[in-house]
Amino acid sequence: MTHTTSAAEEYAALLNRVRRDRRVLGLVLSGSRARAGVATERSDYDVYLVVEDGAGPLTALARRDALLDVMVLPLAEFRTHALAGSGTEWNRYAFTHAKVEMDTADGLIGELVAAKGALTREEAAALAPGFLDAFLNSAYRCVKSARDGQVLAAGLDAAEAVPYFLTYVFALHNRVRPYNKYLPWELRHHPLSRPEWSHDHLVPLLSEVLTPSAPTAIRRLFTELEPQARGWGHGAVLDDWGDDLGMLRVSTGVPRQPTGSRG
Repeated sequence: MTHTTSAAEEYAALLNRVRRDRRVLGLVLSGSRARAGVATERSDYDVYLVVEDGAGPLTALARRDALLDVMVLPLAEFRTHALAGSGTEWNRYAFTHAKVEMDTADGLIGELVAAKGALTREEAAALAPGFLDAFLNSAYRCVKSARDGQVLAAGLDAAEAVPYFLTYVFALHNRVRPYNKYLPWELRHHPLSRPEWSHDHLVPLLSEVLTPSAPTAIRRLFTELEPQARGWGHGAVLDDWGDDLGMLRVSTGVPRQPTGSRG
């Protein structure tokens, strides 16, 4: 009987190979295999190999198939990969919860992975107001389109509002917004600070955004968010919208004044 190599066997072979190659400085495991309880039998191994600058082409180590997805990066490129201004910011969450399986003696690869996987307070402070404003813009367009009977526009605007909302909320916690695939897992295993953003409350509400009830769901997202945004010092962003915020509010008993300050 012919033996079919499994993803786990291929990954073990890769580890064994690169540990004997002095040009390889580090190996980082990402994706479903790095997050407990997420991987399935069809999951591949997402790997970042960090190699010495000037080590020459290591194309034999790079691959992308059903078993392994291996990206080879020189150290100089890896230092900035996924960080702001790199052009690869979209890939930042790949390093949140990633596992450093091979590191330099001084722990450099682990330090770089940790820096990619979370926002600094300065990054979060710079990022959050713009994404709050973007959420308000899409949310306002959603409810205005719904008011005018533009059902398709309202649904599309609601869908666009969600990534802005999530990026903002995670930034409030100095965290990178998860890829959509991992959002439920992230909320369960690494909860946010408020009950409004718990898995059991937020996931059904976000699901409602993808239904004809999208405008109602968007209003609820905003109404629950407003007091927290003010408490985090972003009242000026909200107030710039003036009376238009009235279209976004629903009566939930949630106070509109700050309930606390950022801890």
